[in-house]
Amino acid sequence: MLDIQTKAPDFTLLDQNGEPHSLADYRGQKVILYFYPKDMTSGCTKQACAFGELYPQFREKGTVVLGVSKDSVASHKKFEEKYGLPFTLLSDPDKEVIQAYDVWKEKKNYGKITMGVVRTTYLIDENGVIVRAFDKVKAADNPLQMLGEL
Repeated sequence: MLDIQTKAPDFTLLDQNGEPHSLADYRGQKVILYFYPKDMTSGCTKQACAFGELYPQFREKGTVVLGVSKDSVASHKKFEEKYGLPFTLLSDPDKEVIQAYDVWKEKKNYGKITMGVVRTTYLIDENGVIVRAFDKVKAADNPLQMLGEL
């Protein structure tokens, strides 16, 4: 996990519509950048839907929500459409941003060790500085927790 009070690494990734988004595009706004393992899975769906339900409140506070996983643009599009997600999902199939934000880690699942995305959420201020960082977050609770951080 990256340290707070450090500059957030800039990036450019494609969203669920195939449009490029850079972190620099959001200067002047707070950004919740959350990394999740996989579209359409139970925990990831709970987290995304909760961010979606609270999205108007995030916008009222001048904050955008960006979800990042290694899933494809097409997968993100299906995920967005199925659950009516109102925020941007970014595709990182090469794991460049996932690795830059130090969320690609060893994980234990039923005693088996694998590599994967550790569910992590960063709050980035209007100047692109990380002000809060949470790893191993609880999927269903994370969106409300982040709203409380604003």
